[in-house]
Amino acid sequence: MLATVSSAAVHGLDGLRVAVEIDLQRGLRSFHLVGLPSLAVRESRERVVAALANCDFELPEKRLTVNLAPADVPKDGAAFDLAIALGVLAASGQCRTARLEGTCVLGELALDGSVRPVRGVLPIATGLRRLGLRRMLVPEQNAAEARLVTGVEVIGCAHLSSAVAWVDGREEPARSRRAAVESAAPDDVPPQPEASTAPDLSQVYGQEAAKRALAIAAAGGHHLLFVGPPGVGKSMLARCMPALLPPLVDAEAIEVRQILSVCGRHAQAAAAQIDRPFRAPHHTVSIAGLAGGGRPVTPGEITLAHRGVLFLDELPEFPRHLLDLLRQPLEDGSIQIARANHNVCYPARFQLVAAMNP
Repeated sequence: MLATVSSAAVHGLDGLRVAVEIDLQRGLRSFHLVGLPSLAVRESRERVVAALANCDFELPEKRLTVNLAPADVPKDGAAFDLAIALGVLAASGQCRTARLEGTCVLGELALDGSVRPVRGVLPIATGLRRLGLRRMLVPEQNAAEARLVTGVEVIGCAHLSSAVAWVDGREEPARSRRAAVESAAPDDVPPQPEASTAPDLSQVYGQEAAKRALAIAAAGGHHLLFVGPPGVGKSMLARCMPALLPPLVDAEAIEVRQILSVCGRHAQAAAAQIDRPFRAPHHTVSIAGLAGGGRPVTPGEITLAHRGVLFLDELPEFPRHLLDLLRQPLEDGSIQIARANHNVCYPARFQLVAAMNP
């Protein structure tokens, strides 16, 4: 029997639709996973088998093949666990398939069947909305950030059993019920944004010339270099820059939230208020840490500072190759990370503030 479940992966700050195809054939019991899976994806076989057994579901005594399409795109992460488990149950006739059609399924499975949060749910929701998918089944901890995208129905689940119950139409996951009740209540008071804790110029005494330079740089979008002896307040002044910048508009806030989501910071991505970021990497930061990279490719400090401030303290201590690396992002507002099998483009439009001793 054959079953297909829609899932997704993160490519840069965009969502890539992935079809999880499950095939059951006669033969010795086996579990094959194909479609250029990484080590984390290949390990999903053990997680899915243990979760099904601990939730009292049956693993078919057949040859089981799971294909992650498109097969020529590398897959990474544990976000396919829940889709694979539901696909196995659908192919073996242990759950229905009607609700799975047109639903993007994301989630990492624990061995007891609990559903753990995954990275990149917000950019995936944004990308899949453009592709026509209007419903997502995601971990409970990711539901708040996914609901930031209008026009997409989000079902949060905390356990494999509740996900199967929703697919069968027997009951709604508890988080989904609570969200529906809260959204229907007319007297609900929207959450008030927390007051920003970032320092501002009211906390700086003296240094009138430096404060004027900071205000001019903030107003005109200029980069800035502070030169002065230790202890005069260069770092304090630099940390006041985000408070001088205007609040993020909706489009900018979504960009910042998407970056936080890709980095796995779910609570910050779904926060009621998003401030302009302030990043201050140490001069020992690596190339991948500053520009992004690694396996899987993740954003670096210049992307985390997008729409905010990148502060380089003790500027002469930074190696020359790191300073040369900043030239393209400062000119283009983005960084291209090229690998042998794919390219990733991350936004990197920030204001550079540096400090050094004479």
